[in-house]
Amino acid sequence: MSQSTTMRAFHVGLSRFPCRWRRIINPLLMLVVLGALPLAACEPITASESPAGTITFGVTIPITGPDVEEGRYALDGYLLYINSVNAQGGLLVGGQRYRLALDYYDDQSNPTLTAQLYQRLVTHDNVNFLLGPYSPRPTAAAAPVAERLGVPMVATHGSADSIYSTKDKFVFSVISPAKDYLRGVIAIVLQHDPTASTVALLGSDEEYSHEVLAGAADYAQQRGMRVVFQQYYPLNPADVSPQIEAMKLAHPDVVLVSGHLQDAILFARQAHALCLSPKAVGITVGPAMSEFRSNLGAQGNYIFGATQWTSALQYHGDDQWGTPQAYTAAFLKAFPTYTEVPYQAADSTAGLIAFQQALQASGSLDPVRVANALAHVDMMTFYGRIKFDDRGVNIYKPMAVTQLQPDGGDYTVFPLDVAQRDALYPMPPCMGG
Repeated sequence: MSQSTTMRAFHVGLSRFPCRWRRIINPLLMLVVLGALPLAACEPITASESPAGTITFGVTIPITGPDVEEGRYALDGYLLYINSVNAQGGLLVGGQRYRLALDYYDDQSNPTLTAQLYQRLVTHDNVNFLLGPYSPRPTAAAAPVAERLGVPMVATHGSADSIYSTKDKFVFSVISPAKDYLRGVIAIVLQHDPTASTVALLGSDEEYSHEVLAGAADYAQQRGMRVVFQQYYPLNPADVSPQIEAMKLAHPDVVLVSGHLQDAILFARQAHALCLSPKAVGITVGPAMSEFRSNLGAQGNYIFGATQWTSALQYHGDDQWGTPQAYTAAFLKAFPTYTEVPYQAADSTAGLIAFQQALQASGSLDPVRVANALAHVDMMTFYGRIKFDDRGVNIYKPMAVTQLQPDGGDYTVFPLDVAQRDALYPMPPCMGG
């Protein structure tokens, strides 16, 4: 696949910025790769037409650092949208057609660097609009920059409520909020076992996990359960066995963990070695990702994973893909090294769909008009409903739950009306044996 890519390193004071990449894909080549995908309001360009210009989206991605796998998924979700629209001749806005480009830097999952890079994307690179970085801490660093500079930003991977405010006019989030992440796991357990009564909570010591576990605790208590253990571990831990040993003394029916992929793998390995034996385990980031299974093998069995999206959901949207199944087919065709679509990729694509809706509704590239249009977006998509509350948060899309099962599959088990398999409950002793 041929692509135009520019890479440059920048110096500001004594610090060295990472490389900047720009992606603009040759539309004729992408038509061969993607096929003639019918895109809403992205009709193929004719011989007499030429783009009026380029709309450039800016973002940072962890190309290196602890979240590199999640960063790759997020980037590919952005690229699928950019490439698909360009393959159809660009995006029609206000009667003019524009090519799309993505400028991105490696933020290394460092919030301080992220803030500097978002400032640079706007003031030096002159991007038109911003997309959110991966994970809540970098998103929390980028959001004030977008708001201060008056550039619309759609966050696609920052779920912490603390990031968003009714005072903000330029920052929006397409994903379900952190407090909702683990509610589905509790609902599944109580459906199978109304006698389950105790919950243990463990998470990374950051605002995101504090919100996830607070939401889980509130919901568990609403459903008549008691929280018998709650602790946090430092970011990027090397050992969580002390927390697991302490958790075992509480004998919880359900264990809920909030963190990141490497945390999840570490927890599952050490919990298995220490023979933690709850009836169910639910984890935020990790179980829905192929790296979790490939690292853990059978030790990942029976674990529930919270996820923003799966290909089994039954949405029927007005976007260019329309259904999770059509999006999945397009993504796997464009990126054949994948065997399944990570939800992080769908998150990214959904953010650009929100921008498309706002750009076409406003008929303008003016940042104030586009921000106002984003505030009024209300559409069904392959990803679910996208609509923002008065803080700019999409509270209207439910979370889903998957479960790794002994046959090697990772199945959607919640919402119940779209479940691919029944959940396996209870988990055998010692984290599945």
